[in-house]
Amino acid sequence: MSRGGWLGALLAIGTIVVGLPVSAQRRSDPLTNDEINELRDTAIEPELRMKLYVQFARARMVSLEQMRANPKTTERGFQTHKMLEDFLSIYDELDNNLDNFEARHDDLRKALQFVIEGDTEFQAKLRALKDSAGAKPDELKEYEVLLSDAIETVDSSADDHRKLLAEQVEYFKKKKKSPKP
Repeated sequence: MSRGGWLGALLAIGTIVVGLPVSAQRRSDPLTNDEINELRDTAIEPELRMKLYVQFARARMVSLEQMRANPKTTERGFQTHKMLEDFLSIYDELDNNLDNFEARHDDLRKALQFVIEGDTEFQAKLRALKDSAGAKPDELKEYEVLLSDAIETVDSSADDHRKLLAEQVEYFKKKKKSPKP
């Protein structure tokens, strides 16, 4: 092979190797552009932002239920997995945002009310999905691990959210009683 041939082959291999991590990491954002813009407008408002995250997560659960109820759906296991990933991504972002607001010592009491209502709803829907999937073991194999992870994440986060609400109530009760300097 000529020098130019080797160089061309190395360049082609280098392009493939460099491109692999990018394509392997490429995951579509579960949020639409409109949803992203809505979130951008509420960047410093915990109550509005948490309402939006709960609303977006709820919308993903409704879409999941509609897809599963449709008898014409093909690749139901794959579709369920994909939709659970989207739900979990949004739910994880909700948690991350709560952590950020908490670190800033924002008042999260009203925001947490919406989040806890969402937690309760999501727990019920995820358990219903797990119960309904038992009849179709082949399909369940495609999303069983992710569903278990989603249930565990929502359960754990729901506990954390309730604890945080109790801490917030206590903190702001003490803050209100303490004399101002």
